[in-house]
Amino acid sequence: MKAEQDPELPEPLTLRLYRGSAALYSSDKHWLHPLFDLEDWFAQGGADPAGTRLVDRVTGRAAAFLVARLGIRELATRVLSRRAVPVLARYGVQCRSLELVDQIGCATEDLLAGTLDAEAAWVLLQERRARALKRG
Repeated sequence: MKAEQDPELPEPLTLRLYRGSAALYSSDKHWLHPLFDLEDWFAQGGADPAGTRLVDRVTGRAAAFLVARLGIRELATRVLSRRAVPVLARYGVQCRSLELVDQIGCATEDLLAGTLDAEAAWVLLQERRARALKRG
């Protein structure tokens, strides 16, 4: 099956959360915004992340830290960065991907290349999110 025909993540979606076959949450935003929004959705009582499965379009190292922080233990992604693999493994996230690449073209992935510390990553990601929101 071609990735463009993926029924679990139809265009223009970039992320979708499932429990079984039921879609619980979807986003068509880019960068890490869908994962930040998903965190807000969980905090507002959207669902318990236990037993959910996340389908993502592109997963780099920064996204891997956020997925782990959310408590999601199953991830399916079209493109997975090799830099994300150790993060997912360390935090017990099972992952499958259609394509494995050395890295994705994202400055955030480069900034997090040297850490496996989820809290250090979180601080950096929050700072970058705040700057992105200021820019609009």
